[in-house]
Amino acid sequence: MNQPIGVFDSGYGGLTVLRELVETLPDYDYLYLGDNARTPYGTRSFETVYDYTLECVTYLFEQGCRLVILACNTASAKALRNIQQLDLPRLYPGPTPDALPARRVLGVIRPTAETIGQYTKTGHVGILATNGTVTSESYLVEIGKFFPELVITQEACPMWVPLIENGEYDHPGADYFVKQHLDRLLTRDPQIDTLLLACTHYPLLLPKLRALLPPTIQPISQGPIVAYSLIDYLQRHPDLAAQCSQQGTRRFLTTDSPTEFSRQASVFWGQSVSAEKIDF
Repeated sequence: MNQPIGVFDSGYGGLTVLRELVETLPDYDYLYLGDNARTPYGTRSFETVYDYTLECVTYLFEQGCRLVILACNTASAKALRNIQQLDLPRLYPGPTPDALPARRVLGVIRPTAETIGQYTKTGHVGILATNGTVTSESYLVEIGKFFPELVITQEACPMWVPLIENGEYDHPGADYFVKQHLDRLLTRDPQIDTLLLACTHYPLLLPKLRALLPPTIQPISQGPIVAYSLIDYLQRHPDLAAQCSQQGTRRFLTTDSPTEFSRQASVFWGQSVSAEKIDF
């Protein structure tokens, strides 16, 4: 039976993470699910994001996935903890009460928090994210566990995802909206030297960010961080790694129009894809 690694996002942004996973671990099979019919998640309540995320994760498990990665910061912030601590032990218990669940779900916040301190020299980090991720304060909590000495400043950028999904991310008209948030963030903390792109859509803005930022400030995207974290996780859990099939397949699912998904996905994925529509 094919047992791919599941990758979930509320829409298209998770494809930037999947692209890094495939580049780093190309032999594994991957099954991507975008909940495009109910995106965006960033403005929804904790309860709604949790319900939607659990529904999509459960679907991926039903398709044979033993491991699912929430390649979505909002889902990681608002749903991951409950799924890991409450749902997995109840729905997919391990062979003994002390064992890990038979199914696993990982997010993008924890691996980023574990490494972000390695990038900064000033000890001042800026976080660019959606309203939902900023409001959750998940990054403040998680980074504080590993690098309590860092000064973290968050900035919500509500217009960035619509700009990207409407194909305006590389147009001159987007400069105003990008610069507005950069200026606001750097005015609040001029010592920032590291900018975390805490939304998986934002890597598409990297050329514009690099053009607008001084060379002393480096923007960091999450895809490579998550990919190397997955390598480490699979090495530490060889039993789970052995259950993930390795035939090099990639399959794409969406809860909305597969034609529209395929068109938009090519921007994030870097090449055309053929998507399938699913219904719960």
